[in-house]
Amino acid sequence: MTLLTVKDLEVKFATAEGEITAVDKISFELEPGEVLGLVGESGSGKSVTARSLMRLNAGNTRYGEGSSMILRSGEEEVDILRLKTPKQLRKVRGDLVSMIFQEPMASFAPAITIGKQMTEQLMLHRKMTKSEARELSVDLLNRVGISEASKRFDQYAFELSGGMRQRAMIAMALSTKPKLLIADEPTTALDVTIQAQVIDLMKEIVAEFGMGIIFITHDLGVIAQTADRVAVMYLGKIIETGPVREVIRNPAHPYTQGLLNALPKLENLDAPLTPVPGDIPSPLERPSGCVFHTRCQRAIEGKCAQMVPPEVQVVAGHTSACFLSEERQGVAA
Repeated sequence: MTLLTVKDLEVKFATAEGEITAVDKISFELEPGEVLGLVGESGSGKSVTARSLMRLNAGNTRYGEGSSMILRSGEEEVDILRLKTPKQLRKVRGDLVSMIFQEPMASFAPAITIGKQMTEQLMLHRKMTKSEARELSVDLLNRVGISEASKRFDQYAFELSGGMRQRAMIAMALSTKPKLLIADEPTTALDVTIQAQVIDLMKEIVAEFGMGIIFITHDLGVIAQTADRVAVMYLGKIIETGPVREVIRNPAHPYTQGLLNALPKLENLDAPLTPVPGDIPSPLERPSGCVFHTRCQRAIEGKCAQMVPPEVQVVAGHTSACFLSEERQGVAA
């Protein structure tokens, strides 16, 4: 049974300059025990998508009338966008869904110890005793690579280094064993050794509890080692999706190709890096037609700037929203 079904998710924000579209009618699914990587530059809409799954977007947020996000737990189905009361939202936040935020300090109250915050959520969501919650919390702090976990348990967030705060936040998010874990750049502040430990831990948790993970990052190398499937986002749209190894080996969309070309080549360290030309446009100035055409060196004149490309199946399970993919499919047919 599919764990999460997101259909036509549209997220708009009211600003002083006018209404902007941060996420533009995206759809995807997530199975239990699956890791979906969301990839794209800053401003692509990855974090807004993730926060929508917990209804955490601040400000004047409006969701599209046809948008839905169905989360399944056993026989229960929850449409996250239809939740109204704090009690209903609390069932999702920290219980069915946990989130590892990009900034560790966003997860911890500065005047409460790390351990107290971890035990309180376990006592609330998992009905554990205080001693049971402490034991599980210390164990998870150990498992994410925090030395002297019992000592750190009684410290405040500001007493820990940035990397240690990040690991403590990951431990706190995993402790309630949610059905869905959202990891927003979870390894950004960590050195490569701790990154490997954290990625291994997340894989263990997926295998042990069958939770689904949405893993948000700009690092395609991390995605290659972590995700089962990948969705590439650009300016609020999913422009390519498929099994992670298939997409990385055979990228169909020019933007995905650009992201991969920008990575250092270990087999040729003298090769220059090739960045994607230009900058991602402001959401207030969304291009017409294909949203990527203003930066695409292969844009088709008279077509990409006027028409929105359809989603085309490249191979089974691998799709690309690009006219070039459509043309290749026509040639192959």
